[in-house]
Amino acid sequence: MAAHPGFDRRALLRGGLTASAAGALGLGAAGLAHAAPSSATLAAPGAARGARALAAPEPRIYGTAEWGARPPATDIVILDHVPTYIAVHHTAEPGNSEDYSLEHAMEICRSIQNFHMDTQGWGDTGQQFTISRGGYCLEGRHESLGVVRGGTQHVQGANVGGRNSEVIGIENEGLYTDVDVPTALWDSLVAMVAWIAGQYGRPVENIQGHRDFNSTECPGDVLYARLPELRDAVAGVLGAPKPERIAVWPLLRPGDSGPVVRAAQHLLRARGFTGLPADGLFGPETKQAVATLAEEGGIERHSCSAEFHKRNDETGYLGADIWPMITPRGRAGAGGEVAKAVEALLGRGRRAPAGRELDATVWKQLLS
Repeated sequence: MAAHPGFDRRALLRGGLTASAAGALGLGAAGLAHAAPSSATLAAPGAARGARALAAPEPRIYGTAEWGARPPATDIVILDHVPTYIAVHHTAEPGNSEDYSLEHAMEICRSIQNFHMDTQGWGDTGQQFTISRGGYCLEGRHESLGVVRGGTQHVQGANVGGRNSEVIGIENEGLYTDVDVPTALWDSLVAMVAWIAGQYGRPVENIQGHRDFNSTECPGDVLYARLPELRDAVAGVLGAPKPERIAVWPLLRPGDSGPVVRAAQHLLRARGFTGLPADGLFGPETKQAVATLAEEGGIERHSCSAEFHKRNDETGYLGADIWPMITPRGRAGAGGEVAKAVEALLGRGRRAPAGRELDATVWKQLLS
């Protein structure tokens, strides 16, 4: 992320101002109302850009008929607009197989479809496309391939919670919490994302990970960390300028510790969880507070394809759909819980943009 001009905490103290976060941000002492939960947790850079502004070749994609898909149990919903975001997932199951064959790739698609239809109760495969560890690209949900070729509509899938009308999802075979993707998969991911972005005229900034929408580990820490590289690679294929690094909401999980956790605890206290300790340790009490807030706020559970994410209990994870509920906008009152949260973040040497009120962009910069 590019550096932003502003005041650091030490400079403020040298200038004789208070060490409070409100003073550090140049914010007044007026109280701050909590921002209402919003579904718009992500900005849409370049949303006005027309479709097909740039083009990339279509990779070889095996259609549903080729891999032996079952007929969908319900009608496929085709929306008369293009998707805003391209979402990257990992399948988690069946793990990091060393079978790189086309036959294995097709079996993965059949297995995912069976799980989604028979266990999840969905009408078809949730994601629009799948890429195997051997680099094979396959259509997931029926009609996705033809609709992307058209470039003006969107097959609504089921791969993120609450955002499926905006997102086209790509499942990448494997579990990428602590290992990297194979080169063949990576090369196919770049090619497929570039083709989709070109067909729909999506800016490369709109290439996101599943966790940029929901509080989930998906697509794994390793693959998620490579998303800036993916955006750069796609920009190269399309002949577009490399994007600046974008600020994102962090993902906090039980067992995490440090200033960001402490800031989150202060923000949760400001939301009414007054008995929660602000000790910087993401323990059972913090997990319960986050889970309660999500339930009370009607946060839709993420729709990840993998049973892995249910077995590992992602309840209480604090991510992109929770942060907007606890990061208020406007001016912070001196000495309050919100001011303490900001001070915890500034204590890490972060800079607060000068003259800026708190908003989603400022919060992401402070939390990064």
